Amino acid sequence: MKEIILDTETTGLSVKDGHRIVEIGCIELDNLIPTKNIFHSYLNPERKVSETALKVHGHTDEFLSTKKKFIEIADDFLEFIEGKKIVIHNADFDISHLNNELSLINRKHIKMENVVDTLEIARNKFPGSGISLDALCKRFRIDNSKRVKHTAILDCELLFKVYINLIGQKEPSFEFLSQQYNESSINKTSNNYSKIIIKPSDKELFEHKNFIKKELKKNFY
Repeated sequence: MKEIILDTETTGLSVKDGHRIVEIGCIELDNLIPTKNIFHSYLNPERKVSETALKVHGHTDEFLSTKKKFIEIADDFLEFIEGKKIVIHNADFDISHLNNELSLINRKHIKMENVVDTLEIARNKFPGSGISLDALCKRFRIDNSKRVKHTAILDCELLFKVYINLIGQKEPSFEFLSQQYNESSINKTSNNYSKIIIKPSDKELFEHKNFIKKELKKNFY
């Protein structure tokens, strides 16, 4: 099954205040293993970044002014996520901003039924505990030392590792390398995380059957 780990950065908190998306990052998973397919784009939000948001992600108005607008990348983005479950931490925030952008260009909204919210999973699994991305990284001993500023792709990488831990799967042993994935480090035959089942040979089955017959003749009581 293919899924998308998704994260956005914005000019501010609420679409009601006219805030827009400045960065979208997506990592594709296939049976819980990242493929080499990513989607990443900085965006010109056509408005100023709030001081609060600037402190979070560091994307300045000057930097963003040269980037593409959402309408220019919308088709590629929608094609990338088409038919896949979307995994987001605090989905209400990201989906509200994405659907706002889609509304502005008269495109269909992303439905929440296609979204997995890791914040909700964490809230149900660890009631009363910290469930921010940083808190979950700490809980699962995931190195988030590079997260000085929030960036969409880095947050996706961290969220992938958190997601694997939240759903109780074993994390594949490989590293993200400068936003590219080292194909040689992925064992393509090990997509199944369940325990390996070793079937006995015909000889072992025969010997076991004879052993049972022999032992059952004894009275142990």
